[in-house]
Amino acid sequence: MDPRLKDFKNFLYLTWNHLNLPEPTPIQYDIADFLQHGPKRLVIEAFRGVGKSWITSAFVCHQLLLDPQKNILVVSASKSRSDDFSTFTQRLISEMDILEHLQPRNDQRHSKISFDVGPARASHAPSVKSLGVTSQLTGSRADLIVADDVESANNSQTQLMRDRLSETVKEFDAIIKPEVGRIVFLGTPQTEFSLYNSLEDRGFKTRIWPARMPNDSQRISYGNKLAPKLIKAKGKPGDPIDAKRFDETDLLEREASYGRSGFALQFMLDTTLSDMDRYPLKLNDLIVLSGCSSWKEAPVKVLWASGQDNIKSLDPDIPNVGLKGDYYTSPMHVSDEYKEFEGSVLAIDPSGRGADKTAYTVVKMLHGCLYITDFGALDGGYDEVTLKRIVSAAKKQNVNQIVVESNFGDGMFLQILQPILQKYYPCSIEEVRHNVQKEKRIIDTLEPVMNQHRLIVDDKLIRNDFNNHEQDHRLFFQMSRLTRDKGSLRHDDLLDCLSMAVNYWTTVMDVDQDQAGVEHRESMLQKDLDRFMENATGRPQRRANWIG
Repeated sequence: MDPRLKDFKNFLYLTWNHLNLPEPTPIQYDIADFLQHGPKRLVIEAFRGVGKSWITSAFVCHQLLLDPQKNILVVSASKSRSDDFSTFTQRLISEMDILEHLQPRNDQRHSKISFDVGPARASHAPSVKSLGVTSQLTGSRADLIVADDVESANNSQTQLMRDRLSETVKEFDAIIKPEVGRIVFLGTPQTEFSLYNSLEDRGFKTRIWPARMPNDSQRISYGNKLAPKLIKAKGKPGDPIDAKRFDETDLLEREASYGRSGFALQFMLDTTLSDMDRYPLKLNDLIVLSGCSSWKEAPVKVLWASGQDNIKSLDPDIPNVGLKGDYYTSPMHVSDEYKEFEGSVLAIDPSGRGADKTAYTVVKMLHGCLYITDFGALDGGYDEVTLKRIVSAAKKQNVNQIVVESNFGDGMFLQILQPILQKYYPCSIEEVRHNVQKEKRIIDTLEPVMNQHRLIVDDKLIRNDFNNHEQDHRLFFQMSRLTRDKGSLRHDDLLDCLSMAVNYWTTVMDVDQDQAGVEHRESMLQKDLDRFMENATGRPQRRANWIG
């Protein structure tokens, strides 16, 4: 064999020539070099159309050319996808003269999903085998595992699906042969929770090739994953990195076709914009107050702002569980005038089965703004200790209305709670029943209120949420991770409670905050005038009731 063929880039040139393709581009050569000389566990994220699967198929052929005794396993999200990969590899072996000696003999496996190469010795494992990621992986053995797009939109929509996929690919470590074995992931991340984004914690080295030169903010989001070739490359942000195949006009056409978020995801491999669109409830839309001594009254007017000064004015130690780029902010203005709340509601979401908790949330209203004044997730559901804690919270917060989710238990929780409520804190209580998909209902309730910056919370509650609850049961973690996909959260107890409480006030949320503030000041002025006239005349003042 020609010594020059030991370099995979030379072999890739011959393969492209055989396929009547133009010479591989510098980016394709860079991917090929990382495939051959990269670490034992690596992740390749490259933009759609760059040819990473074709390059890796050629790499499989090259590995068998150098060592026909290798066993290679190809795994994809769907069986047909992995079969296409192995079929293409088999075609290259059968068509390229330099690989002619690798064609399987009559007594060897030679199907498109499992085949041997000619010089391979007898083995339980074929030279190349293709499987779907949900197939039976146990029992396979391989020197090289190629995971080609194992993550797809269909198997990563919910947290449960993502957890299953994450556990499934752990099986690769049991399949791979010790010391010499390698695992190669090829793919495009779907969200911040993408499997590929978590692989570095398992010892994988990730390299990213986006379609355009990244700007400063994108470089920060890529971190140390951006291909070194692009870090050293000359050019301004936005320039095509593979202009020979995807020039500016072509990329503009694709961006127009995919849309801004689709292009950012599929071609720039930047999940930031995708997460902004996918996760509609932003911590940045909240107003965070500091130093509130009690929740018996609130400022007459509070104004939201999201500038750097408002971010920095908050205590930097406030735990932020939001997505990248999502921050809590302090208000731009807080009125010196305070007034008692117009009402207070406590919502309860009784625990269901398994690891669910009984959650409660207290939301008070003043002048069209809603204040989260207390919440918690309690172990247990119908036991007396849990019920007494909820009633105690209602009494402490001076709640005048309680709403209970009745879907689970068909009203049983309400029947058990009422006697304790009557004994310790008599209060109005009602059931609410929902027949709309939970995720959609929560977002449709909270998003408009948060977008108008009418939801306010004390920083002490943010700290308590972080310190006293596990991650999946934290209100603000649930808030920032909710999508419209069914089952997108493993637990949504506190967030569901908040939406129930907010929904209670929705009918009176059309109160204009500015107008309410004016009316309050006029009312206070009138009272001052009445007191002045009373002191001046010595007689109490009477107001005329005008008719017509």
